[in-house]
Amino acid sequence: MRLFLRNDPGTRRDAAMPVPQNRFITRERPIARPSYMNAYESLAMAVDNLRSHKLRSFLTLLGIIIATTALIFVISVVEGLNSYIADRFANLGSNAFVINRFPIITNFDDYVKAVRRNRPLSVEDFQAVKDRLTLAKEVGLQSHTRRDVRYGTKLETNVSIRGVTANTINIAIEQVDLGRYITEPDDAHRAAVAFIGRDLVERLLPNVDPIGKVLLVEGRPFEVVGVAKPVGSAFGQSQDRFVYIPVRTFLKMYGEHQDMQISVLAAAPSLLEQTEDQARVIMRALRHQSPNDPDRFGIIASSSVMDAWNNIFGAVANATIGVVSVFLVVGGVVIMNIMLATVTERTREIGLRKSVGARRRDILMQFLLESSLLASVGGLAGVLVALGVSQLMSSGLSVPTRTPLWAVVTGVLLSAVVGLFFGIYPASRAAKLDPIEALRVEG
Repeated sequence: MRLFLRNDPGTRRDAAMPVPQNRFITRERPIARPSYMNAYESLAMAVDNLRSHKLRSFLTLLGIIIATTALIFVISVVEGLNSYIADRFANLGSNAFVINRFPIITNFDDYVKAVRRNRPLSVEDFQAVKDRLTLAKEVGLQSHTRRDVRYGTKLETNVSIRGVTANTINIAIEQVDLGRYITEPDDAHRAAVAFIGRDLVERLLPNVDPIGKVLLVEGRPFEVVGVAKPVGSAFGQSQDRFVYIPVRTFLKMYGEHQDMQISVLAAAPSLLEQTEDQARVIMRALRHQSPNDPDRFGIIASSSVMDAWNNIFGAVANATIGVVSVFLVVGGVVIMNIMLATVTERTREIGLRKSVGARRRDILMQFLLESSLLASVGGLAGVLVALGVSQLMSSGLSVPTRTPLWAVVTGVLLSAVVGLFFGIYPASRAAKLDPIEALRVEG
C-alpha cells in the first residue's frame, strides 16, 4: 500500500482529502437594512391595511373618536368659560378688590346664615375705610338698583341704575367714549347728571348727539354728560344697559338702606394682599368682631372669583374627564380585539414574511405602527369633530369656547398612546409566530 505524505512535494493530493480552509476568510453576512427603511415599509403596510378595510377601521375607531371629541370639547368649554369669566366677571384688575355685604357663597344654607349675620354696608363704613386704609390708592362707593328709563316716547325697562363716586372711573372697567364721567362737584351738589352705556344710546338716542340730552329715571330728569365705551355682554346679557349717577344723588333718591359696595384700588399689585388684610382689620373693628368670629362682610378680588368658579366648574370637568377616560379604555380594548383578529387573518402572510427574512422586531413594529396609526386617525377625527361642535356652540348658543393648541396635541398623542398600549399584546403575538406553522395555515 502506497502512502502519500502531505509534505512530500512529489505526491498528489487524494481527492477525498478535505481542502484546508484559510482562517482569514470569513462567511458573508446579509447586509442589514437601515431601521428607518423598515419603519417606513411597516408604516406603508399599516396604511395599506387600514385603507383596505375602511368600514372595519371606522367602527374600530368609533370609541376613540367619541372619547377624543368629548375630551377636546370639555377642554374647549372650560378654557373658554375661564377666559370669559376672567374678562367679564373677574375683571377687577390685578390690584383692585371690592368689599361687599356678602362674600362669594355657593351654598344656600350659608347664604341664609349670612343674611342674618351680615348687615348692609353704610356710608359710615365707606368713610372709615377711606380714612384708615393707608395702603389704598383709591377708595370708592357704589350702590345699585334697577329702574325704568325714558326718553320722549321711548322706554327701556329694568335698566341698571348705579350711584358712583367720582373716582370709580379709576377702579372699574368702564371708560369714557363721549363727554365726561361723574365729577366730585357733581357728587357734592347731588347733581342730576348721568353717565350712560352704549345700549341706551342706540335704543333711546339713535342718530343724535347724546351729550346734553335729558333722560327720565322714574320720572326724574337727568342730563347726559358722558357715554361709555362698549363693554360687551356676559352670557347673552348686555353690560352696556346702565345709567351712572352721583352716589349722593342716588342715596337722596332711594335712601341709605340700599346695599352698598366699597371699591378699593391698591397702590400696586404687589400690595394687594396687604391692602386686603388691612381692609379686613378695619371692617372687623367696625363690626366689633372677636378674633374667632367669621367675617361679617365679604372681600372679593379677581382671584377669589376665579377660585370660586374653579371650585364649582372644576368638579364637573373632572367628572367629565373621568367618563372620557372610560371611553378611551373601551376604545383601546376594541382596537386590541380587532388587532388580534387581524393577526389571525394574516397568519400565513406573517409566516411568508418571516420565511423570506423578516425578523421579529419587523413584525412587531408593523403591528404596533398599525394599531397606533389606527388610534391616531381616530384621535385626529375626534379633534376635528370637537372643533366643529365647539364652533356651533359658540356661534349658535353663545357658549364661549376656546381650543388651545396643547389640547389638540394632547388629544392626538393620547389616542396614539392608547393604540400603542393596547396593540402591544397582538403585535407580540404576531412576532412570536413560528414561520413553518404559520405557512401551514390555509390562506
